[in-house]
Amino acid sequence: MDSNSAPVEMFFFPYVGGGHQIPMIDIARIFAFHGAKSTIITTPKHALSFQNSIKRDQESGLPITITTLQLPNNVDDIANTDMSASPGTDTSMLEGPLKSLLLEKRPDCIVHDVFHRWSASAINSLDIPRIVFNGNGCFSRCVQENMGKFKPHEKVGSDYEPFVVPGLPDLIELTRSQLPKFARQGGHPHGKMMRKPDDGNSFGSVINSFYELEPAYVDYFRQDLNNRAWVVGPVSLYNRNVEDKTERGQKTTIDEQRILSFLNSKEPNSVLYISFGSLAQLAPSQLLEIAHGLEASNKPFIWVVGKIFKNENENEENCFPIGFEDRIRESKKGLIIRGWAPQLLILEHAAVGGFMTHCGWNSTLEGVCAAVPMITWPITAEQFSNEKLVADVLKIGVKVGSMEWMSWSDEPWAAVGRDKVEAAVNRVMGGGEEAAEMRRRAGELGEKAKRAVEEGGSSYMDAHALIQELKSRRKN
Repeated sequence: MDSNSAPVEMFFFPYVGGGHQIPMIDIARIFAFHGAKSTIITTPKHALSFQNSIKRDQESGLPITITTLQLPNNVDDIANTDMSASPGTDTSMLEGPLKSLLLEKRPDCIVHDVFHRWSASAINSLDIPRIVFNGNGCFSRCVQENMGKFKPHEKVGSDYEPFVVPGLPDLIELTRSQLPKFARQGGHPHGKMMRKPDDGNSFGSVINSFYELEPAYVDYFRQDLNNRAWVVGPVSLYNRNVEDKTERGQKTTIDEQRILSFLNSKEPNSVLYISFGSLAQLAPSQLLEIAHGLEASNKPFIWVVGKIFKNENENEENCFPIGFEDRIRESKKGLIIRGWAPQLLILEHAAVGGFMTHCGWNSTLEGVCAAVPMITWPITAEQFSNEKLVADVLKIGVKVGSMEWMSWSDEPWAAVGRDKVEAAVNRVMGGGEEAAEMRRRAGELGEKAKRAVEEGGSSYMDAHALIQELKSRRKN
């Protein structure tokens, strides 16, 4: 078989944190579905979280495998990380094993996560096409680029005075309070490391989005900002069976049947789903405000309570009003899940009619795919930009009123009060014209998302185009 007729061989090197690892695994599976020979490179421990779905793919005949890198005996930093690993986790001990593997196998390309800070220079030295994955959509990357170029945040008088981000297809307003602290003192709005993740000599970027979601920004990213990009999402839609949806990420901390039983007992579009992702730590005082707001709204809900930040003056007992859990259990009004939840399974249920989210890009896309309006509560990273896309451009969400960017290491506080929580829940879940219009728009986008990944759709064709381009560059 000559080299041009053999399947394209693609390596995928995901980051260890769940928000980046999970979509990268889905991307590898998508390219295997398109016929590429896909190899996921990871550590033995991290392979455990997705090996079952890969095994099912293999049993269905897809050309996908997992290759594990052996860590040095005296290094356990990565081995001890889990889905909540922060973007600052040092993975540089994988450089030697990765380079050895690449030199031995010489694939047609490697897709690597930008949070492996060292990986770009390491791969560049091997003359193997390098494709970047940074976990964001095109909209937030356009905002970041123009913030760095025009520096509008330096021209306002206070942290809460709105400014317009110049040069974008829509009027996008932010405040300095919604930027990282170092940016408020004149640094790049999203940090030196994030300024140019493809550092000028990558083959391009693969992006978890779909053209119909942000067409003006896909075009702007490619044409005005001069980036090569293949838009192949929403990648979560590749999880088509119950097992994939239930096992995606980590093992759920609650019985799946208990969740479905709760949802099956509710009216269509009546339940609010609340989750702030795998990384965010909320203060007990903030959880207390959320609980009061939910109870006052009197709407059914599923609340995933993730990490709780506890200082010496706060403890977990202060998270909820006295008797709150007993009341919601007896009234069957709410279900609290501590830890990991099967988000896709919940969002896609007919009973779920709204999503209170931190606006992480994965959650944002999953909300879009499920066609549910959102209550936007950004906390960190590019989440404030994502909020603008959801609420201001797409008009499928309501802002809860979060105004303060916090780093993963900051001690959190109750930034949003119960009245704002109650008001946002009622706007999205209370019926009325505004809610109906958001639901209609969300429904249209959900249908467009599904069409994008089907044969002939925009994302399907972008994945196919990348494979063809990799094949065409092979040397005979």
